[in-house]
Amino acid sequence: MGADFFALWRLFYRHRFQFRPLYLGDCLIDFTFSLANTSLKCLEYLLYERAVRRVELAADPVFIIGHWRTGTTLLHELLALDQRIRCANTYECFVPNHFVLTERWLKRWSGFVLPPSRPFDNMAMGWNLPQEDEFALLNLGVPSFYESIAFPNHAPQDWNSLDLEHLSAHEFRRWKTALARFVRQLVYVRPGRVVLKSPPHTCRLPALLELFPQARFVNLVRDPYKVFPSTVRLWKGLYSSHGYQQPNFAGLEERVFETFSHMHQRLEATRSAVDPSRIYDLRYEDLVRDPLAQVREMYERLALGDFATAEPGLREYLDQRSEYKTNRHQLSPSTRAEIGRRWQPYFERYGYDL
Repeated sequence: MGADFFALWRLFYRHRFQFRPLYLGDCLIDFTFSLANTSLKCLEYLLYERAVRRVELAADPVFIIGHWRTGTTLLHELLALDQRIRCANTYECFVPNHFVLTERWLKRWSGFVLPPSRPFDNMAMGWNLPQEDEFALLNLGVPSFYESIAFPNHAPQDWNSLDLEHLSAHEFRRWKTALARFVRQLVYVRPGRVVLKSPPHTCRLPALLELFPQARFVNLVRDPYKVFPSTVRLWKGLYSSHGYQQPNFAGLEERVFETFSHMHQRLEATRSAVDPSRIYDLRYEDLVRDPLAQVREMYERLALGDFATAEPGLREYLDQRSEYKTNRHQLSPSTRAEIGRRWQPYFERYGYDL
């Protein structure tokens, strides 16, 4: 619903308009919204583009990376409590074409389109909560791994939209321009140290460093035996709730195996491009065991400022979430053995027990 007409048309064209006939009404609604988004995008461009282009970042962004279901959302929400930090919220990521123009008035009465919580876990949803910038890139019409959410039965056949390695020069320029402009828009609306969170960025260190040479990275890791079933549940929930097709989930588990391996092979192959003082590995288990201590250490290691300023807000947030329960999953012996076999380098790299 947040794409402009041209981005949405290209999305449908690439997937040969193979939506489920029952969803024709949803398609028409989204195309209607896309026309409004296109008009508002043009108006925002006329009114604000010159000012947005003049925005200068006080510091390059911090990127929260790591595979899905490793705790990236939790860390994102913790960092967003620091008023010196600027996280993209759900409205800005879902409506990236005109949030500079419309966020102050349209957000107030459009919250009804959001569910109270995410379909795959118990995390709350809301326009003001931090969100993945990958959704902004998708709605801006540049290559995005999240196209598979819209057309889940057309799984990506290559890694171009994930690691960007073999995009054409034109597509790669469009992608970099879209992300750089989105960051400037965020700072124009509210200044601060930008923190972005997106699992696909785990594969994109070279591209991100081209845009932001002094960027910092927090790499979340988690027990793979927990990550695998939780990721399968994630994709099933997103495909069922937000796709234009009735998902058949064919090959989903194999896709999770391959994507996990590709992401972390790519991370290990490119992390040497980042100064060691600007990349920090954080275990999910340590984060939930003692979040204040772990976030404090992260602030110190990455030189993010005085943690004492952020600590009161974190304590209040953690007190409010003290009853939060994670989902429980059961693994068959064969699946457990396959996880250990195929993801063994990750177990060894981050000290998890096979």
